Amino acid sequence: MAKGFNMPRGGGNINQLMKQAQKMQADMTKVQEELNQREFSATSGGGAVKATVTGGKTLVSVELSEAAVDPDDIEMLQDLIVAAVNGAMRAAEETVNAEMGKLTGGMNLGF
Repeated sequence: MAKGFNMPRGGGNINQLMKQAQKMQADMTKVQEELNQREFSATSGGGAVKATVTGGKTLVSVELSEAAVDPDDIEMLQDLIVAAVNGAMRAAEETVNAEMGKLTGGMNLGF
């Protein structure tokens, strides 16, 4: 056995710790699955473009108002779409990080 490492007698504390770790892992899996299905939306251009993504960072939809579609200014529409998608992705990521942080006690586990 490594020097300076004292193994608790009886193993009761280790068993309890393992049970807690397994419960935390199950809770994290459940929350992650729920967040992957949850939808997050953001708009740009004063609501001219709306993007919706899931917590799993999948783009679900892009909605365009008629006012956003100007054949003479395609670049602006492209910028509005990018801004809306990025906003929705940020909202999803922030929520996922906050929810997972509640379970992990603030430990950064890469979510």
